[in-house]
Amino acid sequence: MTGADETEFIRNLTLNQSRLYAFILSLTGNSARAEDILQDTNVVLWQKSCEFTPGTNFTAWIFKVAYLQVMAHRQRSNREKIIFDSGMLPDLSAEAGEKLSDLESQQRTLQQCLDKLSERQRDVIRRRYSAGATIKKIADELALSADAIKQLLFRTRLALIECVKRKTAAENA
Repeated sequence: MTGADETEFIRNLTLNQSRLYAFILSLTGNSARAEDILQDTNVVLWQKSCEFTPGTNFTAWIFKVAYLQVMAHRQRSNREKIIFDSGMLPDLSAEAGEKLSDLESQQRTLQQCLDKLSERQRDVIRRRYSAGATIKKIADELALSADAIKQLLFRTRLALIECVKRKTAAENA
């Protein structure tokens, strides 16, 4: 693997960590177990990185490796009570993949709607939800009243809701 391929592989793996965890969690139903399997999966993915063909579906490949790791983990932990039959895993795997695809679509729609907001609206949304700032802190930083920030957030959320509804309706039409 060339340095550029390795860099691309690491970038793709990093970008897909939350999806990979969600996929594993959907198959295990246990967050601690999912974290352990995610660690094992990352090791296997790194070991098998030379087997990935650039230009093919990276997400499908890592999901397949994760699925195999879940199956291996289930076999190793056969002393534990099995919550559901292993025969159900392929169905759960397919359904989880569909749900993650839906989530990605919803995230793209939300991002498109966020991009339509004014710079001020995006800034307040970012401060509140990405940075986790309190309304009081945002008000202090922007030299506005807390009520003004609450009103701005309320109107911005309404605009986002309406935008997402319109885009979703247009996609489903």
